[in-house]
Amino acid sequence: MRVVLAEDLFLLRDGLVRLLEAHDFEIAAAVESGPELSRALAELDPDVAVVDVRLPPTHTDEGLQCALEARRRRPGLPVLVLSQHVEQLYARELLADDSGAVGYLLKDRVFDAEQFVDAVRRVAAGGTAMDPQVIQQLLARKSADDRPLARLTPREREVLEEMAQGRSNAAIAGKLVVTERAIAKHTANIFAKLGLEVSDDDNRRVLAVLAHLDHGR
Repeated sequence: MRVVLAEDLFLLRDGLVRLLEAHDFEIAAAVESGPELSRALAELDPDVAVVDVRLPPTHTDEGLQCALEARRRRPGLPVLVLSQHVEQLYARELLADDSGAVGYLLKDRVFDAEQFVDAVRRVAAGGTAMDPQVIQQLLARKSADDRPLARLTPREREVLEEMAQGRSNAAIAGKLVVTERAIAKHTANIFAKLGLEVSDDDNRRVLAVLAHLDHGR
């Protein structure tokens, strides 16, 4: 699997290269600036891009904008964005086209090698990998005035957070140490209470949940 990596901090970039190569990824390019990233995405046609939001020369949202432009040229290009802080605007921009194959992780997650590599693979496969803190902030923002969310039980909210991060019923069941059948029942209840169409497709249901959480922004 070929990866284009964009990170301006040398030590972190080098560490990510070594980590990904250790898990059988091929690094097509490892760059440090927006212009380099744009060229690499246009010329190398990677399987997935792992991109720091803030890159030279602007150090604002250069990396994100380069990735979004690349997705406009190649719809569905898998992109995993890394950010120092939770910025909901960036998450919304990334999810705006509803096509999946996107991820938004805080850089702290990079230090959990298994979680990070799983997110890269999930995004490359067309799935969605959202940082738990992004989901928690969306839930907190909506809970105050959203009656459907208020009707969820504590366990259903827990399952919702896991679902919105891109995990399947089997993965959620394993993490919460319950049966997959129990998770299927919880997810059915969640979709019914939120007024969403039930879907067995992991990515479609993630996008449906995120769209609901972000509704009315």
